[in-house]
Amino acid sequence: MPEEIFDVVNERDEVIGRKPRSEVHRLGLKHRAVHVLVFNQRGEVFLQKRSMKKDRQPGLWDSSASGHLDSGEDYDHCAIRELQEEIGLKLPGVPERLFKLAATPETDQEHVWVYQCRAEGPFELNQDEIDKGSWFTPNEVTRWMEQNPEQFASALVVIWKRLGTASNAQ
Repeated sequence: MPEEIFDVVNERDEVIGRKPRSEVHRLGLKHRAVHVLVFNQRGEVFLQKRSMKKDRQPGLWDSSASGHLDSGEDYDHCAIRELQEEIGLKLPGVPERLFKLAATPETDQEHVWVYQCRAEGPFELNQDEIDKGSWFTPNEVTRWMEQNPEQFASALVVIWKRLGTASNAQ
């Protein structure tokens, strides 16, 4: 399988080149990603525990689905694709956009659009990407993250803090 090619972007999220995934990460270049939070009718959020096979932040708890944009792909298409690839969720349209994060060390130099949607599961977890997944109340996640932030992917910590101040979430 050929290596993924990412768009390399500047601080304004403008494409300035293309490079293989490994090179983008090795050089710490800015690139693009999405994170999608799936909430159920009870207001719980589905989080995934990243596979130990992952090259970045293995074994950490993360958003319901997340991933890099392929070169030339837009954020909305990537959000739909990642939901289907990682947890088997097929949406009829684009999930709701919540906010965008600028590329920082905490986001692994990714400009990130954060989305949310509603679904009840059960989900078909991609075993190459995810070790397990579970539903949590927002309060459980907040307490857990305050006590053990090292158990979470760094971008999710940033997203969750921002989400706590976002009035339109859920």
